[in-house]
Amino acid sequence: MNMKLVTQNFLIAISIFFIGILLSIIITKLSKIFFKKISKRTRTNFDDFIFEVISGIIKPIGFLLSFYFSIDYFFTDEITFSSVLLNILKLFILIIIIKAINKVLIRSLTESTSKINDSSISSMISSLNPLIKALTWTIGSIFFLQNIGVQMTAIWALLSAGGIGAGLALKDPVQEFFEYITILLDKPFQKGDFIKSDGVLGMVERVGVRSSRIRSINGEVIVMSNSALTNGIISNYAQMEKRRLVHKLGVVYETSPKLMKLIPIIIKKIVEETKDASFDRCHFTDFGDFSLNFELVYYIPTNNYLAAMEAQQSINLKIIEEFTSNNIEFAFPTQTLNIESNKAK
Repeated sequence: MNMKLVTQNFLIAISIFFIGILLSIIITKLSKIFFKKISKRTRTNFDDFIFEVISGIIKPIGFLLSFYFSIDYFFTDEITFSSVLLNILKLFILIIIIKAINKVLIRSLTESTSKINDSSISSMISSLNPLIKALTWTIGSIFFLQNIGVQMTAIWALLSAGGIGAGLALKDPVQEFFEYITILLDKPFQKGDFIKSDGVLGMVERVGVRSSRIRSINGEVIVMSNSALTNGIISNYAQMEKRRLVHKLGVVYETSPKLMKLIPIIIKKIVEETKDASFDRCHFTDFGDFSLNFELVYYIPTNNYLAAMEAQQSINLKIIEEFTSNNIEFAFPTQTLNIESNKAK
């Protein structure tokens, strides 16, 4: 009688398994037809991707559920083997679901970043992919452990203690990560910008999660933490629309008033004839200890440091040439001693 009952239960379990497989195949085909009709009404491809993911997991989950229910029906008693096998099937089903969720979430992030023109924001959002995967797997693991009857009180206590320890250990890396997000959102500088920070002058080659790399004007790569950059003063020359240059010129006291009046005119002409230079003013400002001083101000309408230096050099050389041709002498530190002799009367 028991043998007959076992055989009957086995046949029913086999029937459950095959009926489940058949239903899974039918539901998969029907879902593809149904989703295809819905997707035709929309203009985006994202819903097509979601429908494709859902259709793709129906069949494997259906097979696993068919096997699960057939095993559960056949082993009616509490048997260790069947319990382990059923838990393994639950795990497989959970893995398939989590992978599908990750695909949908990552695809949604990819779709959102493709609509953003800012490459730095897109890079930041893309860097969240590992965090999203870790979060879904963590939630799925907790759900699985609770489902199989694991007491979560001790695990929660362990996770809390571990979280506090990890928080203390990862305080600096987490701070640097948020500084990285600050740099991407606030944009004090970007890759390729020429900046000055904490005495370092160079071009930004890379903005990383923890630190940024700057190629200095001497050629070496300088690695600075993101917190050091954001907490300090940053001069971003890449965002300069024009560069203002101020120069002091000194001529000797023997220079005649006629030449003194001619000097601003000469300098103005030189600056105006120089490419990438815009004259502002040139004035006789003060009587120095050993020179008559002029102040020259002009603009370089570019943020390119090399172009500015080329224009400055061209102006300086032409000033020397014009001063030489007009017999105007530059002053240099001198000291004149007037010695008077007192003759005895």
